[in-house]
Amino acid sequence: MAKKIFIAATGQNCGKTTTSIGMMHLALKKYRNVGFFKPLGPKPATFHRITVDKDAALIAQVFELEKELRWMSPVVVHPETTRKVVDGEISPHELHERIMRAYGELEKRCDFIIIEGSGHPGVGSVMKTSNAHIARMLNAPVLMVTGGGLGNVVDKIYMGLALFEKEGVEVRAVLANKLIPEKRDRTLDYLTRALADEKMKVVGGVDYHPVLANPTLRRISKLLGLPLQGNRREASRIINHVQIGAASTQRVTELIRESSLLIVTSSRDELLVTLANLYKIPEYRPLIVGLVIPGTAPVSTITQMILDRSNIPYMRSVVHTTAELYKIITEDVSKITADDTEKLVLIRNLAETHLDFDLLDELF
Repeated sequence: MAKKIFIAATGQNCGKTTTSIGMMHLALKKYRNVGFFKPLGPKPATFHRITVDKDAALIAQVFELEKELRWMSPVVVHPETTRKVVDGEISPHELHERIMRAYGELEKRCDFIIIEGSGHPGVGSVMKTSNAHIARMLNAPVLMVTGGGLGNVVDKIYMGLALFEKEGVEVRAVLANKLIPEKRDRTLDYLTRALADEKMKVVGGVDYHPVLANPTLRRISKLLGLPLQGNRREASRIINHVQIGAASTQRVTELIRESSLLIVTSSRDELLVTLANLYKIPEYRPLIVGLVIPGTAPVSTITQMILDRSNIPYMRSVVHTTAELYKIITEDVSKITADDTEKLVLIRNLAETHLDFDLLDELF
């Protein structure tokens, strides 16, 4: 029988998938056959002509688990799924059987299985298939991932803990993620003392790194629904800053920060030409990731020629204003994809530095 760990979270964007990637990387150093299981997937994706959850597809690509993909994501939630369950067209029992059948097949092939939940512990309750219910079905002890902090974090831990306790599931550890490096030890100390009455152990996750939260050019292209023009080989570059080119050309060039995406309207010919030329200078290449060019006015012919010859990456929008684009881009929560090689390398390195896999393996 395979060893297993159910990775739950107090909410979205706590770093479950980052934790899963790190745990997979470390587990493969110790176990020969490591599996990944996403029993309830709320983010449908098609990979190798199979409909699976996006996280399952990501793990399959990153760790070359395509052969096991058919069992990795047994229940994928589409927009109409919850309605069909409530209407009686799909029974919760059917969903449970699919989960157990797929897990049984995966368990035959693995020594260690990482089970990743969806969102907070109650996700799936409308289908009688919450994270907590699934953990009980699989008889899987839980590692609850949370963010860094104290008051709000502990409040959310107890809310999730109540649901797991109701289902009779053991939460063996809390993993505090996205810790501020200079506050890491202090935060873990406070969390340990705040949860001293509980049996679960508090362990440290990975420190907060903006690069993991920041989008790539490819992500912004998909987010805006705009094709990436120019140097498409730069699609995986990470954007650390989003700046609006509203000031004078000289002032904008003085204010460019490292790895910036600049939003410059189509009528700013002088600024567009200047940025295109700066992109060709080695000293400026690390500063300029690319451009988003809004505006109903067409880009002038000569400016367009200079943009194309510089090969600077850019996206052209005629439907959004500068303010709308800035809001869409800055409010987006970037998720890791298999193409984000820089992020994946960083996650592996952070896992080796920050995650005590031997401790977690012993706990679970």
